[in-house]
Amino acid sequence: MSGPTVALALGGGGARGLAHIHAVEAFDDLGLKPVAIAGTSIGAIIGAGLASGMTGSEIGAYARERFRNRFELLADLWKLRPESVKPFLAEGGPRLGEINIERVIEVFLPSRIAKDFAELQIPLQAIATDYYGQCDHVFASGPLRPALAASAAIPAMFRPVKIGGEVYIDGGMTNPTPFDKLAGLADIIVAIDVTGGPEGARGTLPRRVDLMYAASQLMQKSISRAKAGRYRPDIWLKPDVARFRALDFLKTNRILEASRPLRDDLKRALETALDNFATRAEV
Repeated sequence: MSGPTVALALGGGGARGLAHIHAVEAFDDLGLKPVAIAGTSIGAIIGAGLASGMTGSEIGAYARERFRNRFELLADLWKLRPESVKPFLAEGGPRLGEINIERVIEVFLPSRIAKDFAELQIPLQAIATDYYGQCDHVFASGPLRPALAASAAIPAMFRPVKIGGEVYIDGGMTNPTPFDKLAGLADIIVAIDVTGGPEGARGTLPRRVDLMYAASQLMQKSISRAKAGRYRPDIWLKPDVARFRALDFLKTNRILEASRPLRDDLKRALETALDNFATRAEV
């Protein structure tokens, strides 16, 4: 009799999602491969790396090198600016969210990540939000990079992504940690939640930029709690990354250090879940 199967849900959270690297490393340490992966935003991107055959250490090394040099990063981002002033000044004034996330994905994604879902070694669901449909949307086939871009298209930061005539934005708006998409696909469901929230002394008025990001995170926490009331994953871990912002990629080393305990926490949780499953099977 073969052992129990495990599926992995990786949540959205921008740079906080670099913590997912430790989750991949935990699977590597135990010699486990998830039979299915569901990811939102950066969770979909790191899930694509895992599904393409990359190890946790390989993904971590790429992230550290890619975000090591501030000036190189800023130079690459400058190349991604709007091609003309016209779209930036559309609608009567400076327009936020005009960065093309599809170009960002092409520039920053590791070359080893597959081009198409069909090329992946592990089935992957990339979760985006159908803007006009007002619901989450699962991409599981076809070209991979546009789906990853749609999943990570954070409003007011990136331009929405149009695929097949439909408009998509960040999957975190409707399904920040998509463990529900894995129901029935494995014996054990693992969810890694990297949503943030307000940080600082109670009673302190937040700055506008902090308020904007934290309000979105509060909404996403509410969505995850509501989903957990209907279907709770077997393992649900939240690494200590709430204090980091979505765009703190230049703090990659600090994020990875702060979230380092996730690797051992997940290994222990997986070993316990596997042992419990085996015990139930023997009864």
